[in-house]
Amino acid sequence: MKNKITILILASVLGLIALSSIQAYLISNTYELKKKAFIKETDDALEGIHEKNELDSLGDVWKEDLRNHLNDYKNNRITKAEVLSRFFIKTDSLNTLHKTYYEKELEAINLDYDVKFKQELTSIVIIEGSKLDTIYPVKNEIRTKIFGTDFKTEDGHKTNTSSWYTESEYIHQKDGEIVTDTYDLEVKTINYIQIKDWKRIVYGRMAVLFFGSLLLFLFVIGLLYYSIKNLITQKKIAEIKTDFINNITHELKTPLATLSIATKSLKNETIKANPEAFKNTLNIVDRQNERLQKLIDQVMTNSLSNEDIVLNKEQVVDTIYFNNIIEDFKLSKQYNGLTIKNEIYASEIVLRLDKFHFATAILNILENAIKYSIEPTIITFKTELKNGNYCLKITDNGIGISEKNQAHLFDKFYRVSDGDVHDVKGLGLGLYYTNQIIKAHQGSITIQSELQKGTTFTIKIPVN
Repeated sequence: MKNKITILILASVLGLIALSSIQAYLISNTYELKKKAFIKETDDALEGIHEKNELDSLGDVWKEDLRNHLNDYKNNRITKAEVLSRFFIKTDSLNTLHKTYYEKELEAINLDYDVKFKQELTSIVIIEGSKLDTIYPVKNEIRTKIFGTDFKTEDGHKTNTSSWYTESEYIHQKDGEIVTDTYDLEVKTINYIQIKDWKRIVYGRMAVLFFGSLLLFLFVIGLLYYSIKNLITQKKIAEIKTDFINNITHELKTPLATLSIATKSLKNETIKANPEAFKNTLNIVDRQNERLQKLIDQVMTNSLSNEDIVLNKEQVVDTIYFNNIIEDFKLSKQYNGLTIKNEIYASEIVLRLDKFHFATAILNILENAIKYSIEPTIITFKTELKNGNYCLKITDNGIGISEKNQAHLFDKFYRVSDGDVHDVKGLGLGLYYTNQIIKAHQGSITIQSELQKGTTFTIKIPVN
């Protein structure tokens, strides 16, 4: 059974890990989709800005200016570096107007979050037939921005790439004659946007998903914990019941075996002929019958809960009542190694108790003190009045009870020993019954114990 529970717990943990991994994967995918959707949404909102005549005309200006510089380059009047220098000077001057128009239009569409735009140059290539002449990029040229605000490319998001392809004419001298030739021009650019706090915005849009996933995860963990805990509890209950059945079987076997022998003896002619032997045998039958009856009564009565116990309360004087319990207990035991220290509260206090049930509860604790004692057995019986409660402490110098077992000490059928072999016989009902009796008196019972250092039971009942 233990191996099955271990396998179940291991399988449950692995299943939980697998479920968590799948959930994390789905959330990660959702995050990427939400991120792309948000960037596209922003880009779509900005698309109308870039199509405005004011911004579109700025592009026409630098394109025309670039063609003029390239015509000078083709006539060997300037170098590639000069073409690029003039190009960037022009775009820088136009960028002031671009930013003014952009910010004005951005404010008009009211996105509720800050967006920066940047257009970067990626290449300028002159194409003549199969011959390619790369103007940009060139070595040592690090400038890329044409329009917008300069920010680190890795901090932004690429929205689109564009190519401007046109045919251009230039006039030059060839073999002493003025001729007009053409070339194809290709200019490529990339647009980037930088959105401030974009992660916070995306996470905000996923808040319901995060919250729902967290609730589901906690629910699954809680359900798993409850199921495993319930399974372990049921296993313990099954073990306790098995333990109880084994113990009650053992307890019943002895008187039944004795009764069997006694009844056979009664059939013996020799026993019948001897009145004294016959009487002794009948006494054995009576005693064993009484013992069986007590065992059955103990199971029936001690298994009641505090709500089922009917109390017949009477007024008792504490000193007289508890002194009588101590004296009767000492007399019944006739145990030479037993010492009971009587520290009963000196002033007489009247209590309302069920004399029979409460005495039985006290005797159960005293019986346990004897059963699990270390010779010489010393029991301290102390009472006191504290905060309107009558406190009774029974302390022994026995073997003690481990902290693990203390939590279950008042459970029905629970015994500290394992299995059906015990150094001390019992049904595991005595302390359960004691706890129920104290509760029926609106009181409480607690335990303090340490292995090899003894145990103290503290009972508190209200003083009426």
